[in-house]
Amino acid sequence: MKLKLVSCEIFFREVCAVAARSPHRIDVSFLPKGLHDLGAAPMLQRVQAAVDACGGESYDALLLGYGLCNNGLAGLTARSAPLIIPRAHDCLALFFGSRQRYQAYFDQHPGTYFFTTGWIERGEASGDLKQISIGHQMGMDKTMEQLIAEYGEDNAQFLHETLCAPPQNYSQCTFIEMGVEPDGSFEQQARDRAAEHGWKFDKVRGDMHLLERLLNGPWDDDDFLTVPPGHRIVARYDTDILATEPAA
Repeated sequence: MKLKLVSCEIFFREVCAVAARSPHRIDVSFLPKGLHDLGAAPMLQRVQAAVDACGGESYDALLLGYGLCNNGLAGLTARSAPLIIPRAHDCLALFFGSRQRYQAYFDQHPGTYFFTTGWIERGEASGDLKQISIGHQMGMDKTMEQLIAEYGEDNAQFLHETLCAPPQNYSQCTFIEMGVEPDGSFEQQARDRAAEHGWKFDKVRGDMHLLERLLNGPWDDDDFLTVPPGHRIVARYDTDILATEPAA
């Protein structure tokens, strides 16, 4: 089959490893990490533009390296080829290999901040993406010196503790090892981040199975949503997570 993958760049190393072994021809486009920080409507606009740009090619299917991502893909419309998307709230289900395994870990380890190679090396939003991100508009990326200059020392202290300090509801940092790491440097960076914030550190083995099935098939209805041409993705607030409806 001739397939097209539109994916968040957080999966860059994992996707490249899977695509290199795929029996299919897979063309890949990566979009910047952090689109969900823009809000649902701007994220949808950017992903839809990437999907629409594939219209000139005769693909058997367009694959999406995303979950629902804070409703950022709700409303995404299939054009000339069906869209295939994992039934997942966010990317962590794909790193864990299933939404069930991720949910089980989450339930046993509340307050966990996760790292993978993509989370570390792709960094925070930058350039125009950073300028229009919700975090930037709220001032969450400003230094103490910048806040003092704008709001005065007393107000700056409050704003820095409220907006810029490490989230107080996290108590653990978990590094998901996917088997694509060249050495131990990514794990060490995650360990350093945990030590910096006083968090407990854990490492778990990731699972490429869901990503492999996304790129290679089969796309069973339990784990994937198939969006026929002329239909769009809608959010479901149950275990299915995603559904389709005819596009307006």
